[in-house]
Amino acid sequence: MGTATVFAPGHLTGLFQICDQSADPLQRGARGSGVSLDIGVYTRVTAEPADATKWSIKINGKQTGEAFVSENVLSKFSRRIAPHAISVEHHVETPVVAGFGSSGGGALSLALALNEAAGAGLTDVEAAQIAHVAEIECKTGLGSVFAAVRGGFGVLIKPGAPGIGDAVSYPDRESLRVVYLHFGPIPTREALSNPTLRTKINELGGHFVDELSRRPTPERFMRFSRQFTEHVGLITPRLRAVFDKMDAASYTFTMAMFGEVAFSVLEKGRAVEAAKLIEESFPGCEAVIVGIDEDGAKITSKSP
Repeated sequence: MGTATVFAPGHLTGLFQICDQSADPLQRGARGSGVSLDIGVYTRVTAEPADATKWSIKINGKQTGEAFVSENVLSKFSRRIAPHAISVEHHVETPVVAGFGSSGGGALSLALALNEAAGAGLTDVEAAQIAHVAEIECKTGLGSVFAAVRGGFGVLIKPGAPGIGDAVSYPDRESLRVVYLHFGPIPTREALSNPTLRTKINELGGHFVDELSRRPTPERFMRFSRQFTEHVGLITPRLRAVFDKMDAASYTFTMAMFGEVAFSVLEKGRAVEAAKLIEESFPGCEAVIVGIDEDGAKITSKSP
C-alpha cells in the first residue's frame, strides 16, 4: 500500500484570453495573469493493489460522487497502472467554485499524489499534463493547472499544459499580500460555454497579456484586471459596492475569474488597511489576507 499527500496552491486570475481551438488538449489553455495563494488544496491518496480498480473520493471529509474532474483524472490513471483500490481525500482551504482554482488544484494534487502512491512512474510534468487535460475536458478551467505547478505571481504568455505553456513572473513579490472578500460562486463551466462571454473575454484579454508581459508590475496588473472585469460585465451589485468604496479610498480591487470575489494585490501594510476598511464598511463580511505561494505544487508526505 502506498500513500502520498500533495499541496497545490489556490489561484486568483485577474484577466485572461481563451486559447482552446487546438485539436490537442495539451495545447489548449489560456494566456492570462494571476496570483498563486499560500492556501489551496491538500490531497491525500492511498492506493492498495486489488483485483479491480475502484475508488472513493472525499472533499473536506464528505463522501462525494460528483467530483467529476477527479473522476476524470482517476479514469486516465487507471489505464496506466495495475488495478488498485484508491482512496482520495481532498481538503480545500479556499472557497469552492469561486475562482480560486480549486478544481485545477484538486486535479493536479490528485495526479501527483496518485503517481507516487500507486507507483505509476510518470514524471511530475507527465502527471500534471493528465490533470490539465482532465480540466480542459471538464471545462472547469484553462490555465489553473499550469499556474498551480508554477506558483508565484505571473503572466502566462503561451497557452498549454505544464511543459508546453510559458510564463514570466512579476518582480519583488516578497512584500505583497492578497486581500479578498468572497460572496459566492460562479460556475466556470457555464461561463466558458457562454459564446457572448467568450467573445468579450477575447476582445481585451490578449491585449492586456501583451502589455503586462512587456512591463509586469502589480499596479498595472490591478489596473488592467479591473478594466477587463468592467468590460466582461459580470460585476454583481455586491461587488460593485465594494469596488466603489475601495476606489474612493484609492485601493483598486477587481473580480476573480470566475467567482463573486473581490480581491487586490497590495503591499502588506496597505493590505491590512484595505481589509480593515472593508470590514468596517460592510458589517458581517470577512476580508481575508493571504500570502503568495512561491513554490507551486509539492509533495508534503509520502510512504512506500
